[in-house]
Amino acid sequence: MNSSLVGNQSGRPFCLLAISYLETINFCLLEVVIIVFLMVLIISGNIIVIFVFHCAPLLNHHTTSYFIQTMAYADLLVGVSCLVPSLSLLHYPIVLSESLVCQIFGYVVSVLKSVSMASLACISIDRYIAITKPLTYNTLVTPWRLRICILVIWLYSCLVFLPSFRWGKPGYHGDVFQWCASSWNTDPYFTLFIVVMLYAPAAFIVCFTYFNIFRICQQHTKEINERRVRFSSQDGEAGEAQPCPDKRYAMVLFRITSVFYILWLPYIIYFLLESSNVYSNRVASFLTTWLAISNSFCNCVIYSLSNSVFQKGLKRLSGAICASCARQRVAKDSSTSRSKRSSNGCHV
Repeated sequence: MNSSLVGNQSGRPFCLLAISYLETINFCLLEVVIIVFLMVLIISGNIIVIFVFHCAPLLNHHTTSYFIQTMAYADLLVGVSCLVPSLSLLHYPIVLSESLVCQIFGYVVSVLKSVSMASLACISIDRYIAITKPLTYNTLVTPWRLRICILVIWLYSCLVFLPSFRWGKPGYHGDVFQWCASSWNTDPYFTLFIVVMLYAPAAFIVCFTYFNIFRICQQHTKEINERRVRFSSQDGEAGEAQPCPDKRYAMVLFRITSVFYILWLPYIIYFLLESSNVYSNRVASFLTTWLAISNSFCNCVIYSLSNSVFQKGLKRLSGAICASCARQRVAKDSSTSRSKRSSNGCHV
């Protein structure tokens, strides 16, 4: 802490990862590179996901597409919000005070990631209902109920982190602002409030639903294979084991959920340690926070690699873009050739 203050007095910028900076560079090079790199990946990846969902109508047949698109929009806004700390590290002038910018940035990112976490929990509930109540699923899960659920997710996320302006630092802060790192402290009671109201319920719902989903799918697969073997033995043909069709889609969503919690676990642990005054380190705060924020890009990668319908939509989108580029190139070549012929005619 003292070294940071000395560095600022000597004209060096406030940098959390101050490793071998050149004297000619008057901004936090390593932090800017990390944040801008993540910002580009998050924005471009989620824009592609949103476009693919609009170009592939089959993806919208799943009710989970409502929540996945909600996550994509929330993650896209996370990438856009990363512009604020990157401009701060580059020492661009900010109209508002640093303390207010720090609080607003922490609140906005906290709300957006809370939306992602709540959406993952709702996705697991949706798949659980689809498997346990397949006959009444369409009457229980309707489009207007899904829209109300998404609205509740956004309102709940905004309300849960609203006390951060008075009680102390929320999660997902990053400490790239000097006021955040030096003056904005975590409050153990507020941390307990966040854990009880968000972390614990979301984790419990995800663990409970996916455990039962895979247990039911395993039971269904066993029953189907037993019937297939019994009927094939009567016909004298060898039966092949067929996996539960719902399990494939559940596995995609389970991978997304698992990666989410794996990337967020280091920061959640650090957040709890910092709040209880057990351990506090600015470098650890920066690295764990931006590792967690990188999840906003990982969702795009996992879904694009795991879902065959999404892959078809991505091919369709890329094909449309390539066809548009080809038409523009042909039109440009034809206009160029016409201009050459007309110019040659003038010179003759």
